Amino acid sequence: MSRKNWLALVAMLLIGGGIVAYSLRTVNLRLLVQDFFTLNWWWMLVALACICLYLILEGVVVKIFMNNRHADFTWKDALRLPPIEQLFNGITPFSTGGQPAQLVAMLQCGVDGGLASSVLLMKFVVFQAMIVINFLVSLLIGFHFIAEKLHALSLLVLLGFVIHLAVIVGLLLVMYWYGFTKRALNLLIKPCAWFMKPQRYERLRISLNEKVDSFYQESLRMKEEYGKMAKVCLVTLCQLLFYYAIPYFIMLALGVHGMNFIMVISLHVLIFMIISLFPIPGGAGGAEYSFSVLFASFIGSGTKLVLAMILWRLLTYYFGMFAGMVALFIKPDKIKHED
Repeated sequence: MSRKNWLALVAMLLIGGGIVAYSLRTVNLRLLVQDFFTLNWWWMLVALACICLYLILEGVVVKIFMNNRHADFTWKDALRLPPIEQLFNGITPFSTGGQPAQLVAMLQCGVDGGLASSVLLMKFVVFQAMIVINFLVSLLIGFHFIAEKLHALSLLVLLGFVIHLAVIVGLLLVMYWYGFTKRALNLLIKPCAWFMKPQRYERLRISLNEKVDSFYQESLRMKEEYGKMAKVCLVTLCQLLFYYAIPYFIMLALGVHGMNFIMVISLHVLIFMIISLFPIPGGAGGAEYSFSVLFASFIGSGTKLVLAMILWRLLTYYFGMFAGMVALFIKPDKIKHED
């Protein structure tokens, strides 16, 4: 990690600490400590297992994609990527740092840069597609709940959906209307030349065109590997399900009962969509606020609500970041290249 990344990590820890301190200002600390020590730790272990399975299953996706490219790409290297992604997503605005960090990690394993980029791009495409599918289902179940609680949040949810859907539509255009999409892309980025130096604009144009070419070539392979894509989609759906279920088990650990499992998952899907719109790394501030607003009706006690929010952020945000720091110190295995 560079000095800039370390500073970003420290900044996010300080911001997180500030948000927690602000949340605790009206809370009886004695009751909060009491609630913490009376947690049902078995349910907390289930919540912890969910975030671990979320990371593990993303590693499984990487291994599936790499199996017929490099059979000697090890499980250790595949499972090392998701925590690294979580770390760099967590310290960069709009989670932009995860993809480059994974690419560097794959290059450290000896994987060709073009192949690594293609695998990560396909993983991203499947992940985005499954998010959109989950969101459409959750929209039917939980959107009225958000609309009743806070109108502004419902607008953010819809905006998040539009952005994710636009990404999928753009990728489908590359797959099925390659020539048209490439011409449209070059036309759309022309205004950038008005604000950028010629050399920088040219680098941007070449980089975007290379990414489009890489994705198109990989999409041709994808169309021939229906079985693999079906397997990856199924694994990704399970991965997201474990992630979305975390608040349910945290609330069970706090002694909250009578919840609708599907509703809790649906609300967490919508929170996930809201977080993706906040420019601050990790959606700091927006994540905690949306969780508190949407799950207040399930948790009657204000003290338990704040504790649930803290535990939720520790598992869904900070756990992945600290796991990523550990993963950075794990030496990658080198793949063998045929002469």
